Amino acid sequence: MKILLLGANGQLGRSFTEDGGLAARGELVPASRDGVLWNGEHGEIGDLSASLAPLLERVRPDVIVNTAAYTAVDRAEQEEALATRINGEAVGELGAWAAAHGAVVLHYSTDYVFDGMATTPYPVDAPTGPLGAYGRSKLAGEEALRASGADHLILRTAWVYAPHGHNFLRTMLRLGAEREELRVVADQLGAPTSTALIVRASLAALDRWIAEPRARASLHGTHHLVAGGHTSWHGFASAIFEEAQARGLLDRRPRVVPITTAEYTTPARRPAWSVLDNTAFERQAGIRLPDWQTGLHEVMDQLAGNPLWSATKS
Repeated sequence: MKILLLGANGQLGRSFTEDGGLAARGELVPASRDGVLWNGEHGEIGDLSASLAPLLERVRPDVIVNTAAYTAVDRAEQEEALATRINGEAVGELGAWAAAHGAVVLHYSTDYVFDGMATTPYPVDAPTGPLGAYGRSKLAGEEALRASGADHLILRTAWVYAPHGHNFLRTMLRLGAEREELRVVADQLGAPTSTALIVRASLAALDRWIAEPRARASLHGTHHLVAGGHTSWHGFASAIFEEAQARGLLDRRPRVVPITTAEYTTPARRPAWSVLDNTAFERQAGIRLPDWQTGLHEVMDQLAGNPLWSATKS
């Protein structure tokens, strides 16, 4: 089995390569925009005709894991055409190639496809209603992949973080080392989800897809892959600092002051409620998704065991 990993230098793509699970399941071809990976290929998701289409023809994968995405939520308000090209149109073209060649596409989407007005966890079939350009571009990708006729799994996730890359956890650790007080939004709720959890759950779903053909009918389509439980950004920040101080990653905890979304204006509107119902995916993939605190413990342990890590350099 040949597996093409797109976006291999990104936050989630890097977690896939470091985990080693994809490579253990077949011949892994990691592709990135800059092509700097060892044995890696150059492939630009937003320039299919010039770069990605030739890559697909050259590699001819059985499985396409698409972790490549335009993720600059605020900048997307001024670059919606580019965001839609990368997150929408190119995903549909990936699907078209997969449909023509019998490949399966594992693709990642987001809570931003919803309007955030719910008060209970969003089921997969809840009505969508993106608030901004980023969410619209990701929804366009979902719709294009479904329409392509390819075998696919669309995994919506939310509040993603890792011990590497640019994410909320690393930003909080850097700012917490520099400041006595931080003001953090407390009226947006979601489930912080580590890339390690996304990788493990993705591999479990892929294994079941391959080993149990009868399970493909339930796995084909859209799912919610997030950690269990939920908190606010303020609650997540407070937990990060508590865990960091306990492990000696920070000398002291800054004060974390709760504020409202209205007090922290951004170009793009964020969903107030980003809690996704993951129970159906647990059943269909045959796994259990732990509470968000478990992933936080794992990531903080990983950082504490890294002698090169520094909060001021995160």
